[in-house]
Amino acid sequence: MMRDVIFNLLYNLGGKREVERYLSQYTQDSAPKSTVVKVGGALIENDLDDLASSLAFLRHVGMSPVVVHGGGPQLSRELENQGVESKWVDGLRVTTPEVLGAAHRMFLREGARLAQAIDGHSVRARVIPSGVFEVVPDCHEQLGLVGQVVGVDLAPVRAAFEAGYIPVLSPLGVTKGGQLLNVNADTAARALAEALCPGKVIFLTETGGILGTDGNVISAVNLEDDQERLIETGEVSGGMARKLVEIGELLESLPAHASVSITKPSNLASELFTHKGNGTLIRSGASIKVVDQLDSLDLHKLKSLLECSFGRELCDGYFDSRLHTKALIAPYTAVAIVDESDSVSYLDKFAVTAEAQGAGIGASLWNKLIEEHPQLFWRSRADNPVNGWYMHRADGMKRLENWVVFWRGLRTSEEIECVIERALSYELCFGDVIQSKEAAVGV
Repeated sequence: MMRDVIFNLLYNLGGKREVERYLSQYTQDSAPKSTVVKVGGALIENDLDDLASSLAFLRHVGMSPVVVHGGGPQLSRELENQGVESKWVDGLRVTTPEVLGAAHRMFLREGARLAQAIDGHSVRARVIPSGVFEVVPDCHEQLGLVGQVVGVDLAPVRAAFEAGYIPVLSPLGVTKGGQLLNVNADTAARALAEALCPGKVIFLTETGGILGTDGNVISAVNLEDDQERLIETGEVSGGMARKLVEIGELLESLPAHASVSITKPSNLASELFTHKGNGTLIRSGASIKVVDQLDSLDLHKLKSLLECSFGRELCDGYFDSRLHTKALIAPYTAVAIVDESDSVSYLDKFAVTAEAQGAGIGASLWNKLIEEHPQLFWRSRADNPVNGWYMHRADGMKRLENWVVFWRGLRTSEEIECVIERALSYELCFGDVIQSKEAAVGV
């Protein structure tokens, strides 16, 4: 009954087809059997019910979350109450014996709070306060009793899974000699992910994603194409840039299909199960190439990509008149075909396979497209289910009987009227519906 309720809620968030595809991706028999979830201590402090609900949700839809939680704000308050002064080195707290004792007590208490809250959502959770992370003293001795993870014992985690519990882990490690040491929670989550090799790693945070310098969440990052640009241009800086680099290093140690999502607990369902998302999806990705003319591509593969995305047969002669048209392409999984023959570029085709949507390549392709073409317009069928996605990425739109015309970067009414007239002048490029193929994204 609970599973049916969850699925009905998901279908209200996104189209049934897209939700079921993501469910299959995360929960089918061939999918990895665990999902590592890093939870910031501030969420336990300030948003416990939403947090517990989101973790229970993962279990209800058939995923197997294993949780690593932090506790920075709680530890700071506990030390202040005890009159223990915190000392810091390069932004990291020095762990003295007093700090370690307070951290141990705090992690036991906060882990139990989180597990109890999860229990309240009809899912059982089990606290594993230590014994998973084998550590050696960190090489930076000035940090005190801090550990560097050198091994992960998955036996307690698997035992919790087999008994039907969500494992809740504290970031405490033990040396071979039995010494308890503090471990950075992000470091612990990364070590756990490297040991479990999950298809998905989730960071639940108050910010809800990687923030650009404008304060807005960046919806998708294709590390192959985006990481260097985002950092070098300063679009992502400071702690967010460090987080991006750390996630890139994590993904290098995981299977090629793995991804990282950063979101808020309340946004988790829409981030995982809808094309639009609601957070930051990060993947190693594929390089997006800018091609000056289509005849340099494999037109047979390009035709297959377009027909797969639109679910219709491409009209004969489409490429004949567009061989010198520019394209941005992630090798035959996503493409943007752009007509630059006038002062404002026309997005002739934007096609993304279902697989590429799930990988975040569509969003990365869009970011590259906008970087290359700050002034752009395009049209979409009035009944295209992707129009909501386009609305969030356009500066304006006009809905007509059969078409919706979108634009970006235009400032005058004369420019807008001109591009609307141009958009409506283009002939149709597709014919019959291909019944055997599922439409993905296309304009």
